[in-house]
Amino acid sequence: MSANLTAPPSAAALRAAAAEATLRPRDLAASLGVSEAQLLAAQSDGGDVTPIAAHPDALVAELSSLGEMMALTRNESIVSEVHGTYDGYASGGHACLVLGAGIDLRLFPKHWCHAFAVEAETAQGVRRSFQVFDAAGDAVHKAYLPLDADPAGWQALRDRLALTEPSDTLEVAPRAPAEGAIVAPEKAAALRKGWDDLGDTHQFLALTRKLRINRLGAYRIAGAPYARALAPEALSEALHRVAGTGVSTMIFVGNPGCIQIHSGPIGPIRPMGPWLNVLDPGFDMHLRGDHVAEVWAVSKPTRRGPALSLEAFDADGRLIAQIFGHRAAERDETGPWAELLDALPDRAVEGA
Repeated sequence: MSANLTAPPSAAALRAAAAEATLRPRDLAASLGVSEAQLLAAQSDGGDVTPIAAHPDALVAELSSLGEMMALTRNESIVSEVHGTYDGYASGGHACLVLGAGIDLRLFPKHWCHAFAVEAETAQGVRRSFQVFDAAGDAVHKAYLPLDADPAGWQALRDRLALTEPSDTLEVAPRAPAEGAIVAPEKAAALRKGWDDLGDTHQFLALTRKLRINRLGAYRIAGAPYARALAPEALSEALHRVAGTGVSTMIFVGNPGCIQIHSGPIGPIRPMGPWLNVLDPGFDMHLRGDHVAEVWAVSKPTRRGPALSLEAFDADGRLIAQIFGHRAAERDETGPWAELLDALPDRAVEGA
């Protein structure tokens, strides 16, 4: 018997669905069995969606001219929204940087495959954004213009970056499967030796690649004092304690194409169903607490002293978020952050 294959919706069908939708675009695309980028591409013949050049050198390098914007980066389990400026752009073959006022990004150009300038009608007015997607059509990063901003600069940039031969259909690649933990207990001694020799946190992934393991696999085999397994609820507890004590942290939220960093204290955590929300001036964060399956307290040596992080993973081994104590020239929160980590509950051992 032949397989019963369902053809994807046509561009016309996607446009009709988008015109009548009450769901958010990401949720609508999922309900229709397409990617968010494909849903946008289908709307590119009406003037509200314009396919544009996707490389950060073309797009992000120009965003500082638009003044304050909202930067949004997400993965399946968490959304980070930061207000600021896209200043301090630095290009790079493997990674690009944005070090603006409030907006702190690490960009990985090979995942910047599709991009659109989007004008969307809302109850408050027209919301203008640039939205970037990976090869599978999943969101990498979005940059929103404030509703009350003069749109002239945004429109001019859109027109400069517009593709000369746009299409209302988009071919996407299959989503990469979750890697899961790569565990090699026989490499534990070599891992600990290499870990002791680290001089910078950025050297850690090179160490795991050399040993042919990955981040989560390393944490599972290293043991204390390198990595300590915490209860899944430790992430929520840590956020509540950070909010309650005023400890300043650096919250890293990312996907393969972009890492967004928020530095500073956070306000109260506002639970709503499975979501844990931060709704601060200039910073919103929305975390699916029910996605958290593993949490680790990790210590990596650096030339400035230990870098202490809280790292959360989902049930498939995907990294959800990392939190570090905020260390800056004018303020060092590593002491209070270390005390907060020490007080978090360990993961229960089966059979104990």
